[in-house]
Amino acid sequence: MSLDLTVDGDRWREHLRAVADRTPGLVPVVKGNGYGFGLGRLARRAQWLADHRSDAPGSEKTADTLAVGTYEELPEVASRFDGSLLVLTPWRPFGAALEVDPAIASRVVHTVSRPEDLAALLERQPDARYVLELVTSMLRHGMTGRQLRELGGLTSRGTLEGVALHLPLAQGSHLAQVQRLATDMVSAGLPSRTLWVSHLTSDELDRLRSSYGDFEIRPRIGTDLWLGARDALRVTSTVLDVHPVERGDVFGYRSRTAPKAGHLLVVSGGTAHGIGLEAPTGDQSLKARAATLARGGLDAVGFVRSPFSIDGKQRLFAEPPHMQASMLFLPAGARVPEVGDRIDVRVRYTATWFDRVEVV
Repeated sequence: MSLDLTVDGDRWREHLRAVADRTPGLVPVVKGNGYGFGLGRLARRAQWLADHRSDAPGSEKTADTLAVGTYEELPEVASRFDGSLLVLTPWRPFGAALEVDPAIASRVVHTVSRPEDLAALLERQPDARYVLELVTSMLRHGMTGRQLRELGGLTSRGTLEGVALHLPLAQGSHLAQVQRLATDMVSAGLPSRTLWVSHLTSDELDRLRSSYGDFEIRPRIGTDLWLGARDALRVTSTVLDVHPVERGDVFGYRSRTAPKAGHLLVVSGGTAHGIGLEAPTGDQSLKARAATLARGGLDAVGFVRSPFSIDGKQRLFAEPPHMQASMLFLPAGARVPEVGDRIDVRVRYTATWFDRVEVV
């Protein structure tokens, strides 16, 4: 009895191929929980994309590189994908970055975001492959244009694979910022014209290629690639138990009382899966704020809307979710599922761990 992700394989693969075909130079990103699929599964699927590249111009490098989030994730993907492995977390002279398996060291492309780290990396690994990250308006990691220019001859050592930009999600068009950073790249006299970018739309990528014909553009894509065909994905929980209750009946870990007559449902899926621990979406729209206030109001009177749906309606948690199961309250008059029935769950895939992923 588990929390399951069922994938319509034909529709999912069709979507993956469509994204790859319209995105020359695509770099699939797998990191964290592998967008709910798992790192290993997505690494194999990235290999499948590499093995089925189209004949369109510029597609020869599509999926020849896989991006992971951290050095710790390398072992899980290295045996399932045979191309280059770009690590998105910047290299630092400590920790897991110094523990890369020598057997895959030549496949690893490091991200370097500080001048002193480039010198340290090249001292440690003279033939290192690396990209230089420029700081964007996110202000997370990266060098300034001035720092890039001051690298001087360092960039002729090892193998410079290009410049990386990590752009914000919600800022309108990114083109002006990318153009400014590309100018920094040119003025630094780097021996590379490859730009590794994220979060650009198809239109922005087309315009960038048109404006910088002598540049190679490598779009890093995760969410839109793996989760772009949401109608091919279905998340379900299993009903494990059903208990009729009357108003005032005591139940649960904290001996709550039923607010009115109905049924308690025990369903698979709890905090161990990420249920009830959903990350903030960052949505700042009025609708999102209103939804947050509504959830807060429900919580104040002892109800919290759950991600579990029955007959298309989200049901309320009877109490906070447990580690591997949740308890729901179903008011009198609603259809009561049978033990063993599967019900739909709406989740944030990047924050959910499934017991079983089945591609059918």
